[in-house]
Order: sequence, then structure tokens, then C-alpha cells
Amino acid sequence: MAAAGNVSTLTQKLKTANLGFPRMGRERELKFALEGYWTGKLTEQELLDNASALRKEHWRLQQAAGIDFIPSNDFSLYDQVLDTLVLVGATPERFGTGPVTLERYFAMARNSREQTAMEMTKWFDTNYHYLVPEWTEGISFKVDTAKLLGEIREAWAFGIEARPVLIGPLTLLLLGKGVDGFNSFELLPKLTAAYRQILEALAAEGVTWVQIDEPMLATDLDEGSKEAYRQVYAELKTLPVKLMLTTYFDTIGDNLETAIALETTGLHIDIVRAPGQLQATLKALRPEQILSMGCVEGRNLWLTDFSAITPLLNDAVEELGVDRVLVAPSCSLLHVPHDLRGENKLSPGIRSWLRFAEEKLAEIVALAHHDEAAWQANAAAVADREAAETTKNPRVRDTLATLEGWDFQRKSPYSQRAPIQRKELGLPLLPTTTIGSFPQTAEVRKHRAAFRHGHETVEQYEAFLKEAIAHCIREQERIGLDVLVHGEFERNDMVEYFAEFLDGFAFTENGWVQSYGSRCVKPPVIYGDVSRPAPMTLKWSSYARSLTSHPLKGMLTGPITVLQWSFVRNDIPRQQTAWQIALALRDEVQDLEAAGIRVIQVDEPALREGLPLRVADRAAYLDWAVKAFKLATSSVEDGTQIHTHMCYCEFEEVLPSIAALDADVISMESARSRMELLEAFRAHGYPNEIGPGVYDIHSPRVPSTEEMRDLLGLALDVLKPEQIWVNPDCGLKTRGWPETVAALENMCVAAKEMRTSLQIESGVQSRA
Repeated sequence: MAAAGNVSTLTQKLKTANLGFPRMGRERELKFALEGYWTGKLTEQELLDNASALRKEHWRLQQAAGIDFIPSNDFSLYDQVLDTLVLVGATPERFGTGPVTLERYFAMARNSREQTAMEMTKWFDTNYHYLVPEWTEGISFKVDTAKLLGEIREAWAFGIEARPVLIGPLTLLLLGKGVDGFNSFELLPKLTAAYRQILEALAAEGVTWVQIDEPMLATDLDEGSKEAYRQVYAELKTLPVKLMLTTYFDTIGDNLETAIALETTGLHIDIVRAPGQLQATLKALRPEQILSMGCVEGRNLWLTDFSAITPLLNDAVEELGVDRVLVAPSCSLLHVPHDLRGENKLSPGIRSWLRFAEEKLAEIVALAHHDEAAWQANAAAVADREAAETTKNPRVRDTLATLEGWDFQRKSPYSQRAPIQRKELGLPLLPTTTIGSFPQTAEVRKHRAAFRHGHETVEQYEAFLKEAIAHCIREQERIGLDVLVHGEFERNDMVEYFAEFLDGFAFTENGWVQSYGSRCVKPPVIYGDVSRPAPMTLKWSSYARSLTSHPLKGMLTGPITVLQWSFVRNDIPRQQTAWQIALALRDEVQDLEAAGIRVIQVDEPALREGLPLRVADRAAYLDWAVKAFKLATSSVEDGTQIHTHMCYCEFEEVLPSIAALDADVISMESARSRMELLEAFRAHGYPNEIGPGVYDIHSPRVPSTEEMRDLLGLALDVLKPEQIWVNPDCGLKTRGWPETVAALENMCVAAKEMRTSLQIESGVQSRA
């Protein structure tokens, strides 16, 4: 092998590839087109025309950057998994049969009058949400290649010989759920036949290469799954197209032998997340098999350190030759913003350390073409970042170094805290609350924008916020909610809002990333040590508390969620950053409690999201993640009730850790899955209180009282009545006031009816 060094020894250019490009557009054009269509302002054809224009622009950008293998079919109007289900003919029958219209497509994603939408969860350990396949025996697998082939023809007409992207059959199968206990592996022959038909259609179209994404190969697989891989690809490899088997997010590890045995023409590995897998992969590759090297981070926005990557490229080229090595991003660039061009408010130093999607394309080409000028500029930027004193805070690091065990532990166990809280808060059985946010109306956004751009004074903006909070409090009292919130009208985002109060964060103007559908987030950038110079939420929570005699809930975002939903610095361990955030939140929790706010919610929807893909790595992560939450929340008195919230993830895998958080109340998404996750809580004997969501907030649909009462009945089959809280699945910021009020009114009626049916009054022990 070539000796590791700081200079590339390449003398010939390598080929380059991209695995996927952000869909929304530089100015979020797709977001606004989708929302225009959903509200009736755009026709279907106008939406499709907008999408076509974006695809062409993205292909042009990649071609101009010098990318050799440019992806197609990476573009989606909502979600690539849903697109794949349409492609293979495996959409749920409950939404209808036959060709999938655009109306039906969006009904599966966003609810319809007749059906709740498909379940949604996180794409591996990212903050992107995908729609979960529903596997049933009767799926027809009637292939529909209209979108796939249409985009290839569109690319060719535009002068681009694109490489289509497919989610691989086993990843698609394993990401789904068998309905009513159905064994999804029984569908494998039909699914394989569908993929054969798709690849045959691509070959007939003249396609040479197909990128087939199998990120499940970077997870722990049982022998049955490995054998399924071998069976499926034994058929697919015989077809007249070249397959680039694409893995990412972690090491292939013990699945390497399986991956090689599939005999695809190429294999892509993520050497950003798992550089240690390169040497084993080089030894295992079959003669003439091509290696695609994920050299540029596709999930974070820091510049690539060329000096760390070039030795790996040198090793690969020495072992395989120039013609058998491709340079690519680690994964699709879906997870990063579009480009840095409009980022004029970042400090010059921080901006010089960042690379968005377009800039990452340039890095890929610079690495592949051994561009000496680009390499020298990269070395200077890396050195500047390493030397920057603005990234370090000695006081914060000293505090972390002196933490003791009591910093991570409540004063008393839950069994002792619970009766104190019930007495002091005076809540009824099945208490009702919301997750925190209320509708962020056009008026709210208008005032916030006016204030940010200097068109409203502080006094004018704060007068509006006081009016909005007062209205929200009055409405909650009228509806009959038991624990109120202030509505969060001052908050632009549940992470960015807090980050703006903290040292160590920077903010982009247009760093938008797709979360799901048209929903985009603008993650803050953690570039340095984190600390809290002043209170963050105390002012508005205290004002809201002054308006009501009901318990008021203070609302904070937890340390792991702030970590996961930011672009995190990669020059110190993630644990260290998480605990720095936790220390800042601890200060805020103490201030809220001192102000008389005795219910405090610290949301951690991203706890499961951060779980490593490999089981062997999980215990260490869960240990420091749980400690981060407890560091933030453990300083309060027994009578102060700590809540947390989680949504859209597979909780079962982390239930012991959820219990270890020792939150007094946990609320979570459960309406789409009809309380399915509660069985896992029963199996684990969860002792604390739970608010299983009784309606899905990702739709304007207003569920009936009967529907929510039915879900509460399912919850009561699993939990004791005194354990149950009644709340929506998630925050209400994306909803309008009319459907919000109607749904909450129905929810409160359902809770009251269930209390009556239990024939007990507040504070009396249940029959359970």
C-alpha cells in the first residue's frame, strides 16, 4: 500500500460521481410549488413544470461542476421511499388500486378524508423522514416506470446521460412493516420480479449504469437477511445493466463478504463515517470490480480535509488502478443545503470552513483531478480552523471536567416525586395538554419577518407577541386544557431559536434542508464551545404564567435534539458538545423553576435518531445521551414535573434508555400506528407517565371525539389510567387555528368522557 501522506501522488484524473442532490432548490422553489398545489393556487401541470425546471437546473449544475456520473430519480415530490413503492407497485391497498395519481400520492403522504397517512419515521440516523412501507399479502407489484423512465428521457434530452438511482429491494423490504404480523419476506419473489422488470426496462431504454442503494448493508443483519440478499442479487446481476451497489452511513463490516458475493459491477462505501473499512474492502473486491469512495461528507457542511482523504485515495489507486476508482460524496447530498452563494452574514472565518452541496461537488472534482491549487487552499482553510481561538471556551471545559454523579440524578425516585406533583399541580385523571407550539399563522410570520428586517420596533413586536400569547392562553382555557403552554409565537424553530441565545452557534441565511415533504429546516451551525450568556425562555413563559391560574408548561429543546438537528462541529467528540448544551439548559431549567414554573418540558425527539446503526456502538452513545438529558433536568425539586417529547421513530430499540431519562411524563407520536408502541412499554414495564398522541397533526383533518376516545381505550388496555396523559402527536405550529381548536375541543371531550367511563374522580386510584 502507498504510504500515507499529505500530498496526492495521483498523476491521472479519477472519475467522479454524485449520489443525489438537494431537491428543494436554491430558493426552496419546490416547497412553494408543492404548497401552492396543495392550496389550489397551482395546477398539477404547473407543479410538474416547476419540478422539471428544478431537475434540469440541478443536472446543469452537476455537469458544470465536472461530475461524470450524475444521478436521476433522486428527485421526489415528497419522499424517495414512497416513489419506490409507486415504482414497484407496492402502495397500500387502503388508498386504492390502479395507477397512482398525484392526488392519491399525496393522500398516502398527508392524509385524506378517508384514510390516515402512512406512518412516517426517520431515515436511518438522519433527520430526514420517510414513509414506512406497509407489507401485506395482497400487494400486486404492478410496476409503474413512468417517473423513472420519464426523468431519464428528460435528462437525455437535456444532454445528460444520467445514472438512475433506485432504493435496493432488501433495503426497501427491511424498512417496511408487515401489517398484522405478516412476514414481509414472503413477498421476496414478487419483489425480485418487480426489480427485474424495472432493470429490464432501464436496459431497454439504453441505460448502462444503475445506482442501487442498499444502506441496510451498513447495519447488523441476520443470516436470513444475508441469504435474501444473495437470492435477490443472483437474479439481478444477470441483467444487462451495471449495478453500483451503494452503502453509506456506517461500515459494511461483517456484511462485506455478503456485499462482495452479490457480484455487482461496483461497490460504494462511506469512508467519511468509516475510513477503517477501506483496506478490508480493497482486499475483498473481485477482479475488475469498481470501487466508489465516499470521500466528501454528505451529511455535514464542514470542508473536507484533503490531507486525511488523499492517502486513502492513493491506497485505492495503487491497489486497483485509476480506472477502478470513483470519487463521490459519502451519501446523497440531500442532507445539506444547496450552496453558499447567498451566505453573506456569516463571519468570513466560519464561512471559509463550510461547504454546501455545490461546493461539495467542487471538492469531489478537486480530489479526483488532483488540483494542486485547490489542495493548497484547502490546507490553508483547515489550518485556519484548527488555530481559531473563537472555538474554545476554557470555563465551559473546566465545568465539564468537574461534574459529579449527583449532577446526573434527581433528588428522589419517581415513585416519591409523583404524589408530590399530583398534590401540588392538582391535575385530574387523564390530564390534557399540548406538545408546545400553536399555529404559526401568516400574521405571526409577517410580524417576525418585519422585526428581523427592522420594519418593527422591539416595542411593536413584543406588543404583538403579548397579544398572541394572551389569545392562546384564553383559547386553551376555553377549550378546557389542563396544562397550558404559551404557544411559542416568538420561536422560528425549536432548535434555531435556542441556538440564537447560545454562544458557539452560527446561523445561515438560506441553509435549508428537507425534513419531509415540503417541510424544510435551517439547522444552526455549532462551530465552537457552547454556553448560555443569558436566559432564553424565561421572559415569555413568565408572562404567560401571569395570565392564568392553570399550570403552565415551560418549553425547552433537549441537548441531544439540539445536537442532532444542528450541523455539529467535527473537531471534538459529539458527547462533549452534547454535555455543553446540557449545561446551558440546566441554567435555563433552574431559572424557570425559580420563576414558579413547575412543569418543564425538555423535548428529545432526536434521541433515537442519534442511535448508531451498529448495535456494538449503541451502549456508549445511549450512556452519554441519557446523561446529557439528566444533566439538563436533574437539578429541580421533586414537585417540579419534567416532561419530554419524542416522535416519529422506532422507540422499542431504546426503551430502557427512555426509562433511564427518568422524565416524569413522556409524550410521543402514536396515532398513525394506533398505539402500537405502547405494547413495548408494557413489555418493558415502564413505570412513569405517558402521553400517547391521540391525533396526527401533520394534516388539516380534524379527528372525531369517537376516534380519539377509541385510541384512549387502546391505551387503557396497556397502561394504568393514572399513567396516561392526553395530547396530540406533536406540536401544532404547522396547523391553522380553526382545525387546531376543533381537534383540541374533540380531544378534551374524549378525555372527559373517558374519565366518566372509568367512574373515578381526580386523585382516586384506578381499578388497575
